[in-house]
Amino acid sequence: MRSEFTAASRKKQLFKATVLATSFTLLLGGCAATQETQPDTSTKQVVESADSRYEALADGIYDKLQAQNPWQSNELPDMSAEAIKQRADEQKVWLAQLEQVDVNELSRQNQINHRMLTYRLQNDIDGYTFNEHYMPLNAEGGFHSNLGFMVRNASFRSFEDYENYLQRLRSIPRYMSQQTDWLKAALEEGYTQPKAAMQGFEESIAAFIVQSPQDSLFYQPFQANKPVFVSAEQWQELQQQAANVIDGLVLPAYQDYFDFMVMEYLPNSRDSVGASELPNGSEYYQNRIKHYTTLDLTPEEIHQRGLAEVERIRNEMAVVIEKTGYKGSFEDFTNFLRTDPQFYPETAEELLKEASYISKKADGELPKFFKLLPRQPYGVAPVPAEIAPKYTTGRYAGSNRSDRAGFYWVNTYALDRRPLYQLEALTLHEAVPGHHLQGALAREMDDLPDYRRYTYISAFGEGWGLYSEWLGKEMGFYQDPYSDFGRLSYEMWRAARLVVDTGMHAMGWTREEAMDFMASNTALSLHNVKTEIDRYITWPGQALSYKLGEMLIRQLRTEAETALGADFDIREFHDVVLRNGSIPLDILEQEIRNWIDEGVARRSTPGGA
Repeated sequence: MRSEFTAASRKKQLFKATVLATSFTLLLGGCAATQETQPDTSTKQVVESADSRYEALADGIYDKLQAQNPWQSNELPDMSAEAIKQRADEQKVWLAQLEQVDVNELSRQNQINHRMLTYRLQNDIDGYTFNEHYMPLNAEGGFHSNLGFMVRNASFRSFEDYENYLQRLRSIPRYMSQQTDWLKAALEEGYTQPKAAMQGFEESIAAFIVQSPQDSLFYQPFQANKPVFVSAEQWQELQQQAANVIDGLVLPAYQDYFDFMVMEYLPNSRDSVGASELPNGSEYYQNRIKHYTTLDLTPEEIHQRGLAEVERIRNEMAVVIEKTGYKGSFEDFTNFLRTDPQFYPETAEELLKEASYISKKADGELPKFFKLLPRQPYGVAPVPAEIAPKYTTGRYAGSNRSDRAGFYWVNTYALDRRPLYQLEALTLHEAVPGHHLQGALAREMDDLPDYRRYTYISAFGEGWGLYSEWLGKEMGFYQDPYSDFGRLSYEMWRAARLVVDTGMHAMGWTREEAMDFMASNTALSLHNVKTEIDRYITWPGQALSYKLGEMLIRQLRTEAETALGADFDIREFHDVVLRNGSIPLDILEQEIRNWIDEGVARRSTPGGA
């Protein structure tokens, strides 16, 4: 545990300072009446002064970060070498300023604030150092598909909003050309994504290439009813401008990118799959482990933890299979689950309705387990069609805006690969009590600075999501043994990630070895196995965060239940886990253990509450 987060040492420092101050006052007491009144220099004021100095520094840095954020302007980001170097150089200066702060002088909340802002800056700098701008894409999508969020998240409340949106559309060719230049440099210097994992990637580009500009995703804002704040003539002019820009600039830019991807990038990408095969690859992978897990673990340590979890979960699976009455091997059973039509929806509407029903059922159970619920609602919607073929089975798409709900996305592409027996686990993870509950509560913590509320720690958020799947047992889900096996298959999926991610990126595993391991230990459809393995290949380290985070949360809950006995309150425990937003795992660990110590102290105090 780092010293700046140790509550005991901080109390000791405060006690020493108070004693010294009191002694000094007593020593001068005889002549106090004849001396000029001195300003109050109590420990409290010293601490507040350190906090105010830090807050001024942090607020200034965050304001500069926001000004630096190229997505805040009416132009898409400048991705030239000069621009991204300038941004990284500025961030290095700000990080150095933060590193000069003595965090031991700060309040507990500012200690966490300092850690979060440092975390964010460090990751941006590391991304530049390890040349992540050479690979602005992964198996699920990239900069070209991310532009879709420019449409979905846009707000149109004035005529100027439409003009600004059109200006961003006009900058698409320049932006995509700059990104393509980085991909060309990547081909020359060996920083490409693996060829095998990118098979079919061109389909995600082709989805944006349409015959008519009115059919383009980028034209959607102009298909709505005319806003009241524009005249009929203005609206017609805006629609015509949009059609011209999309037809003359946007669609040709996507066609150029498609041609480059098919004819140059994909055929010439590297044949290896591991991050360790990149220049400085081993250092890069270790850096990604630290970023996504917030833990100081080696690939070998994580690999062994994964193998142990796989063995444990496999034994639990055997018990559930026996409850189904199925006679046959594990492999026969998973093949049965993958191929029997009874386990699959017939229509996208059926899948979305089932996900919605599970979501609403979970909503009804939340008050039993949580003291505080978020104000922001969430909806259930399909994964956007243009990214669905290579996208994961479901995901939470949150919103930082007060006029937008969060959304639980369900992938309705290839319905014969979307088993219903896994839908309860998926829904609890992505909606409530998983990502929506945790994320919305964090965004509604108005007493925290924005850089704290909007920074996402993967090990915390994904660990909470996986813990939420497990919590579903207590919430009354998984009554059917097939659904319970689906839950275990999802847990096995995350445990297997510890094995295959480290296997491919640090231990020389092939893509085929990773797929075989995943397929032989989970009930994931073979399509999902492929898309997931390709995701891990092109997104090193991120997949490790789920299981490692969940293991710590469950470990801390067990410690609390053991220490507090009958005084353990599940609603209080969840409140302590979530009350600080998304935080590094070592901070979470200290917060929970402090809460346990306080509870034990109350129990041992006569008449204690």
